[in-house]
Amino acid sequence: MGTVRGVLKALVLDYGGVLTDPGEDNPAEPPLLTALRKAKQLGLKTALLSNADGWWQPPRELDGLFDVAIISGEVGLAKPDVDIYLLTATKLGLEPGECVFVDDLAVNIHGAVEAGMVGVHHRSTRSTLEELEILLAIALRD
Repeated sequence: MGTVRGVLKALVLDYGGVLTDPGEDNPAEPPLLTALRKAKQLGLKTALLSNADGWWQPPRELDGLFDVAIISGEVGLAKPDVDIYLLTATKLGLEPGECVFVDDLAVNIHGAVEAGMVGVHHRSTRSTLEELEILLAIALRD
């Protein structure tokens, strides 16, 4: 599958519990990190949205993978505050409805949906990847 189709134009991911999830099959890298690389290659905009403090820096393996990194401690907002999702969409140059947000905490998904984003509650790498592939109409797994 070549390019991203449809309304969704950005993949917004939480770090802890989502990008760090090692998955079920013991792959070389966490499956959602692999999916993030593919999404970026296929033309999706990408954002990291984390409730980390302002001293936290994303790990080196994430360098260049995000168009935008929104860290709570730096922006003075935190999930599930609707304003942090709106800020993320604005920084991406998109409407909230053009973004899909993935988090392992249901309360954070509710905030994203309230802001107008499509929310995916991460429970397992397999179910999250299946849902994202359907929503984005692209293959994110090998």
